[in-house]
Amino acid sequence: MPNCCFHRTLTVAAAVLFTALTAKAQSPGDVSIEVAVIRPHPPAVMHNNFRFAKNRFELEDQPLLKMISFAYALNLHQIAGAPTWVEHDHWDMSGTTSLLEDATIPQEQQIIRQLLVERFGLKFHKEKRELPVYALQVIKQRPMMQVAADPKAQPMEWTDGHDWVRTENYRSSTMADFLLIKQLFMDRPLVDQTGLTARYDFALTYSYGEAPSTGVDAPPVMSTAMKEQLGLKFEPVKASVDVMIIDHIGTPTPN
Repeated sequence: MPNCCFHRTLTVAAAVLFTALTAKAQSPGDVSIEVAVIRPHPPAVMHNNFRFAKNRFELEDQPLLKMISFAYALNLHQIAGAPTWVEHDHWDMSGTTSLLEDATIPQEQQIIRQLLVERFGLKFHKEKRELPVYALQVIKQRPMMQVAADPKAQPMEWTDGHDWVRTENYRSSTMADFLLIKQLFMDRPLVDQTGLTARYDFALTYSYGEAPSTGVDAPPVMSTAMKEQLGLKFEPVKASVDVMIIDHIGTPTPN
């Protein structure tokens, strides 16, 4: 099982996604896009940006395949039928929304879904397929996470780190919240087999990348850290999961 993202652009973007989300509770239906400008990203410029701030959003240097993965909470292996440009062409998307507070993750997903459907003409259907997956499981029925101090609070996820060490912080988060972010890092779809339904406060510190830290005080790689710090593991199994079959997607409508 890899301990870092299997695709470089996903690694960068997933790190950006770990921003503190302290917004007032709003349902995804409360969000609407007021203005959206979409342009091809200059191929000679690398400037990954994934930012939502109150009523504004800026998504720079983003491939649509990654946007679909995040917006619909899918691993890349759960998306089929996409033309090659969906993975390789990068786009800049910016605009304003109806929000008054910073977007929650479900609201970010709703905004991107609206862009994909209304501007790129995304049409798809879903079917079940049995695929190799990683099942999130509790080790010996002993999770080490603390039940959330405020389970009614909005989920918060952010990352701290330097060099090849990363700490992921979660507050008032469910296992579904945890897997939503982890989908972007893994080479298989993820399914929850923990049976845990509460919200939790926890942190996960690990070494990652092609050259993880090897010093005396270096944290372990992610798989070991999950077992030692959370009492959780990713077990490779086969399972029936949803697969998105893309029926149509095209270049964006004019701004």
